[in-house]
Amino acid sequence: MLDLPRPYLLFLGDIAERGYAKTALGLRDWAPEHCIGEWTLPGGVSIDLPRLSPAEAKAAGARALVIGVATPGGAIPAHWLPVLIEALQAGLDIVAGMHAKLNDMPDLRAAAARLGRQLIDIRTPPPNIPIGDGKKRSGKRLLTVGTDCALGKKYTALALTRAFVARGVRADFRASGQTGIMIAGGGMPMDAVVADFAAGAAEMLSPANDANHWDVIEGQGALHHPAYAGVSLALLHGSQPDVIVLCHDPSRQYVLGYTDYALPDLREAIDLTLRLGARTNPNIRCAGVSMNTSALSEAEALKLCAQTAAQLALPVADPIRGGAAFEALVEACLA
Repeated sequence: MLDLPRPYLLFLGDIAERGYAKTALGLRDWAPEHCIGEWTLPGGVSIDLPRLSPAEAKAAGARALVIGVATPGGAIPAHWLPVLIEALQAGLDIVAGMHAKLNDMPDLRAAAARLGRQLIDIRTPPPNIPIGDGKKRSGKRLLTVGTDCALGKKYTALALTRAFVARGVRADFRASGQTGIMIAGGGMPMDAVVADFAAGAAEMLSPANDANHWDVIEGQGALHHPAYAGVSLALLHGSQPDVIVLCHDPSRQYVLGYTDYALPDLREAIDLTLRLGARTNPNIRCAGVSMNTSALSEAEALKLCAQTAAQLALPVADPIRGGAAFEALVEACLA
């Protein structure tokens, strides 16, 4: 767990594409009690929170500014530096989950030291991660997996955790990416772990627990992804899930950013995951499919989920829409 300074002012920079604001959107949707407002530069996208300067946010109770966008390559643009220093001067710490590190920026580091403020880089794995040993651990585990990146694995894991707890089931959301870590206050930045230790990192993320306790683990990447399959496989082997839920966006035909690669058939994706996952948990099973229907109308979404459920003989639901289909998916997970 991390001792993150909350609540947050969400910084959106001058990013114009709403999809790049996924960290801010995730915090807004799943940790609204920790979000004081947003700060956007001219031309930047808004996520419909109160617009506050760092000084105004500090006066309203904010303790940190969070860089809430993902830039191409995870870089922090040089023209943001004066803006970030302004936040430090206003009395805010800075939290970021970029591949570029706040603490690697000399001027920012010097300003933070002078002002007595923290620079917190979320994408920093803990020291001494062991190599995975594949030994069975007590407790129950669910892993969200996907047909692609950035299509709802985190939201599905959060929704299922909330549903489990509402039923009186002891459950914890286990974050494996920067946004999830900021929401949960802890976790493992899987995509920043050296490959040889990634399965061990997944074992650390979901340690032994009581027999009836569920860890609901946020998935990363996709086994069919031409670039990110490695982190997905390590997370699958290390987490040793008893249950998987496959996440899919029906509006996509190709891997995001890789138009030479078609998305896999749902049956194919489930079969591959179960075959590879059986290496460390022979009893692994698929409870159903989480369908990201954000591009569809309510009627279209219900029809698609029902048709897919009939084809797969598994529950299929959009967790954000909820309803009877999602209740069926939750029951199948816990069965």
